[in-house]
Amino acid sequence: MTQTLSPPDIRPASPLFSSGPCAKRPGWSLETLSSASIGRSHRAKEPKAKLQRVIEDSRDILGIPDDYRIGIVPASDTGAFELAMWSALGARGIDILAWESFGQGWVIDVVKQLKLDDVRVLDAVYGALPDLTAVDFAKDVIFTWNGTTSGVRVPDGDWIAADREGLTLCDATSAAFAMDLPWDKLDMVTWSWQKVLGGEAQHGMLVLSPRAVERLEGYSPPWPMPKIFRLTKGGKLNEDIFKGSTINTPSMLCVEDHLDALDWSREIGGLEALMARAGDNLAVIARWIEASDWAAFLASDPAIRSMTSVCLKIVDPWFTALAADEQSAVAKAVAALLDGEGVAYDIGAYRDAPPGLRIWAGATVESSDLEALMPWLDWAFETVKAERAAAAS
Repeated sequence: MTQTLSPPDIRPASPLFSSGPCAKRPGWSLETLSSASIGRSHRAKEPKAKLQRVIEDSRDILGIPDDYRIGIVPASDTGAFELAMWSALGARGIDILAWESFGQGWVIDVVKQLKLDDVRVLDAVYGALPDLTAVDFAKDVIFTWNGTTSGVRVPDGDWIAADREGLTLCDATSAAFAMDLPWDKLDMVTWSWQKVLGGEAQHGMLVLSPRAVERLEGYSPPWPMPKIFRLTKGGKLNEDIFKGSTINTPSMLCVEDHLDALDWSREIGGLEALMARAGDNLAVIARWIEASDWAAFLASDPAIRSMTSVCLKIVDPWFTALAADEQSAVAKAVAALLDGEGVAYDIGAYRDAPPGLRIWAGATVESSDLEALMPWLDWAFETVKAERAAAAS
């Protein structure tokens, strides 16, 4: 493939390809927040109705069953998932699947913070999945649906036992609103507003199956429970949390912003349309990868490749011959060059991942912007490569 050091003529209309917080929906502006219930108590009738609408609109768009509880909880997906773990774990043994940084973080929570003993970690390197057939569903099972920092997702829910004895705890923060989640296979599910729908930070969503509610009402963990983690009162589920009464004070500006994103989701066709947009975006990158002689997907298997957090590795022989620290420096230089040109912000690989690039391709990103970005990736890599070669000669 012929390369040129001249920058491409066409630039993305939006350079926002961060994997979190992610790009706003097309056409978003601050005017969408003009009806926010600011200066009001979140317990008042109108603000509480908006919080309840977030819950019901999420249920409707994602197809969450009527007998599943949905709540808005503190501290983004991290807080939501830790709330789930600290509330439910310890009743039986645990299998944790970890193939990227967030899954490894849940391992630390369970092993070093909760200090549980009957724990088995099934892990894999970046770009791969653990052996899903080895999972023991007599235990509680913890996993991320989509590895945001590795670009690897589980292929479907077929590997999850329908007759499982334990609970499935699923961190779905880069998957919800972009992938079809099999709710009958999931018991405790979390995500955050700032991922697929491009919302603002610090608010998490928690979904509980009837089996999860049964666990919470029939089991009391032996450790102290912080107030923001308490889902029960007197041994019964605190139903108010799942009717718009949040544990602590939410931002009504963020609520208004998320309602706008949910409205947009419904207007374009709901979950199917959101999935289709993400799929089209991944296809843009895949076509470019097919023609590239220097880049490849970190997830080589298409069946487990994320269509939201798309992670790329550099396979150019010149690059692979470099020492590890030099590889990291080159990858960072490519991302920094694109940032400096104002064509792509925040697309460096996650700090624990192999050197490369990570491009958000969720539903709020326009395919036309990705089409425009691809030649810039070639330009940036060839520019950095030429500069390094010249410096070494």
